[in-house]
Amino acid sequence: MEEEQPPLARAIGREALIATRMATTSPILSDTIRIEPPRAWSSLNLGELWRFRELLYFLVWRDVKVRYKQTVLGASWAVLQPALTTLMFTIFFGTLGGMSQKVTGSYALYVYVAMQPWTYFANAVSMSANSLVGSSHLISKVYFPRLLVPLAAIGAGLIDFAVGFVLTLVLMVVYHVTPHAGILIVPLLLVATTAVAAGAGILLAALIVAYRDFRYVVTFLVQLWFFATPVAYPLDIVPAKWQLLYSLNPMVGIVAAFRWAILGIDFPFQSLVLSLISAILLLAIGVRYFLRVERRFADII
Repeated sequence: MEEEQPPLARAIGREALIATRMATTSPILSDTIRIEPPRAWSSLNLGELWRFRELLYFLVWRDVKVRYKQTVLGASWAVLQPALTTLMFTIFFGTLGGMSQKVTGSYALYVYVAMQPWTYFANAVSMSANSLVGSSHLISKVYFPRLLVPLAAIGAGLIDFAVGFVLTLVLMVVYHVTPHAGILIVPLLLVATTAVAAGAGILLAALIVAYRDFRYVVTFLVQLWFFATPVAYPLDIVPAKWQLLYSLNPMVGIVAAFRWAILGIDFPFQSLVLSLISAILLLAIGVRYFLRVERRFADII
């Protein structure tokens, strides 16, 4: 009796078999059948990505299991990471640095609300940037849309965000924050955060395959990006003459909008519009570069 294959192997094998059958039944036959990744931005095949959606599910599930395998606290890390960071910021920035006087209400809640999207973004960028190298055993053996690998790493972080958001709701009750209609756009802001993480993660993933020293750049880049984002401080602390330039950071408007959605502070319309434009451009650049170098992944990974 043949040993049953794991679900991930079955998903890859099934899609590869479909692709081969489609090629062999084509009216134009040749002695050699070549299955190649897209050659340009215009060749981004959303239909192919949708056809491989089952594989994407298994890749996400694999990343989730690897993340929590042999851990003591499991999914609790999704709460502990932003909560402990918020505690440190409350002590050093809020109390000792006097930053708590520049915000209305609880500084701890003010920071935690911003830490939620930022933690998801930072983890998503770090995981997706290293995802291709970590999946080299798959990439070098069979063809499938390589974009699925970094996208799966990003999708796995959504579970952490959902777990951490539960604590956000609890803190709203503790600090007597009444929800308003803006909380309904949190899913849209999460989509925008995912787009920024996808743009940065996909670009870095492709760069790391070709230039391995970019792995060390990722951590440094995320740290710099954090201090350039209004997580531990309010957006208004930035001088007005620098607001437009500052808002070109795609996470600036998104983080500020999260605070508006949860806490009901001023809506950052101008910053959010500029940040969304930057997010779209970053995603376009990341995907375009990824597709241009994708064909070389199996040879150099």
